[in-house]
Amino acid sequence: MPHLALYTFGVLKSPLTDPTPLTRELQDSGKVIYWKISQHPGYLARAEAAVGGRGTHFDLDWGAWGEFAIPAWYGKGHTVETTALDATLSLWTDLHPAFDAIYTGLHREALNRRYDWFERTGHSNYVSWWVSDGVIPTWQDGVSRLEHLDDHGSAPHAFTFHHPFAPDGTPTRIKSIGSKGEQIR
Repeated sequence: MPHLALYTFGVLKSPLTDPTPLTRELQDSGKVIYWKISQHPGYLARAEAAVGGRGTHFDLDWGAWGEFAIPAWYGKGHTVETTALDATLSLWTDLHPAFDAIYTGLHREALNRRYDWFERTGHSNYVSWWVSDGVIPTWQDGVSRLEHLDDHGSAPHAFTFHHPFAPDGTPTRIKSIGSKGEQIR
């Protein structure tokens, strides 16, 4: 049974090492949100660096998730002092659980404030695709599919929640959550 891979990428307004309260707030809320999402039905796994890893995203050991990679258009730093990005790579049982985890609860609250922390880049900030059971997506997979999405729009190879595809490549829809429905972007 295929699983859904989800890659997110955002360019921060300030480097991760910025000591301001806003940057600390993002980092602190991220820890809570990651924990909450990991408890969500349908969540399988996310890329996490090996325990005890030090350095930037680029220097860490990501194990089966592969070497850390970023979109070609990211123009900020790669050092501890200058890295200004946030990226996630996760695996889900299906579209609906991933959508539900992203667009409800604590993560939804953070999305409502995303422009407090993230730049508006004009590029897609997430992409989804299907992987075969037992396959671990890599950071490079996420980057290549995000860039494909930017260049070609949603397709079975790389899609958004707004224009999703089923594992067989046919267009599908995600039913709205709750009585009001959800606005998806």
